[in-house]
Order: sequence, then structure tokens, then C-alpha cells
Amino acid sequence: MEFCRKETQKDVRTHYCPGCGHGIAHRLVAEVLEELDVRGKTIGTAPVGCAVLLYNYFNCDIIECAHGRSPAVATAIKRIQPDKVVFTYQGDGDLAAIGMGETIHAANRGEDITVIFINNAIYGMTGGQMAPTTLLGQSSTTSEAGRGNNQEGPPIKVCELLSNLDGVTYLERVAVSTARDTIKAKKAIKRAFLNQIEGRGFSLVEVLSMCPTDWKLTPVQGLDFVNTEMKTVFPLGIFKEKDGR
Repeated sequence: MEFCRKETQKDVRTHYCPGCGHGIAHRLVAEVLEELDVRGKTIGTAPVGCAVLLYNYFNCDIIECAHGRSPAVATAIKRIQPDKVVFTYQGDGDLAAIGMGETIHAANRGEDITVIFINNAIYGMTGGQMAPTTLLGQSSTTSEAGRGNNQEGPPIKVCELLSNLDGVTYLERVAVSTARDTIKAKKAIKRAFLNQIEGRGFSLVEVLSMCPTDWKLTPVQGLDFVNTEMKTVFPLGIFKEKDGR
């Protein structure tokens, strides 16, 4: 067996820092699109954030969106071209901060799209500011003493929040910090795309990912942070799963 670059991935080096989880997530999405044989009819949306250059790495149609507006853009694409497979790829700032309104309403309407949500608990591209998902006590450039429960409030748990909405079909939180977790993450991403292909409605997969650069950790320590800290606050698992629309 030869491990090679998937056709859905362009043969280029990425800009991501050593130890970042985006590259792993990209690979999983690419593998799923090829296994489902839908690359030729897939349209993705790129966020504002570390994954802003998504179109440089995927060999399928990608549309760059204004900050946080990916769910609205994906909604328009899917409604105009319902035969396409449409996905958003968003970080915690793009999805859970400026884009929270678009996320909630797209989910509540049951839009037939797939959302890949990368949660690394910090603003990566802009220098490590506190994000909606930053952990209590976690230091950032805008919470140097650590995020406080009374001052900044606890982190937002997106899967738990969206699980109350009737339009949501599938929610699962996964991680890419161990080999076992990565295998499970791929299965969740595949399920989310299959739901769309079968017309079941809104699906979101939250991926706990590493950001050692802005966490001020080594890549190995970044893995440990996900496994010992993030998983405690953001437990892995399926938060909603239903059949039909």
C-alpha cells in the first residue's frame, strides 16, 4: 500500500505551523470526498482565519466568504444548485464569534449542508487572542491572566448549543490528537457528507485541533493539551443524530 496525496488535494506545501491540526483535517475531508466520488460536484466555502487559503489546497471549487458568512453563502449555493455537495470549513472565531448568527439560523432551518468546525480554542491567524472556545484559565494575548468565568464567561460549546435545534440532523465532536481519534474523525466527517447526499439536513462535525504556536507549546505538548485539557471541557461524542428530515 502506498500512502500518497489524494487527487482532491493540490500538490503544494501548506502555510500551517508545525503541529497544527488543519493539515490532518484537510486530509480527512479530501479522503472522504474521493471515497464518496463527489469531488467533481463539491463546492466548499473558505473562512477568514487560518484556513483562509483553503482554495490553495483543495482541488475542487472553493468560494472565499466574508468573515463568519460561510453558512449563509453555503445556503445560497445549495438552494440554487441542490445537486451539489456543499460544505463549510470554519474555525472557532469564524463560526462561533462573528458567524454565530449565521450558524444558528442555518442549523435551525435544517439547511442541507455539511459544516466542518475546527476548534483550537484560540484565534490563530491574528496572533492568539481569546476565542469563544478558549478554556477557563487559558492564557491568550487578550486574556493574559487566563480566561475568567465572571469577566469573560465560560467557553461556548457549539455542539451542545445546536443540539436543541429541530433542524439539526447530526452533531459530533471529534479530535485529531491521536491516531484512534483521527480514524473516528474521518468516520464522522463521512457520515456528515452522507447525510447531505441523502438529503437529511444540517450536519456539523466539530474537530478539536492543535495550535501549539499560539498556545506557546511544542507540537508534542499541543497534543497533550488537547488530550488532557480540551477533551475535559469539550467531551467527544455524538450530540445529535436523527433519521430523515
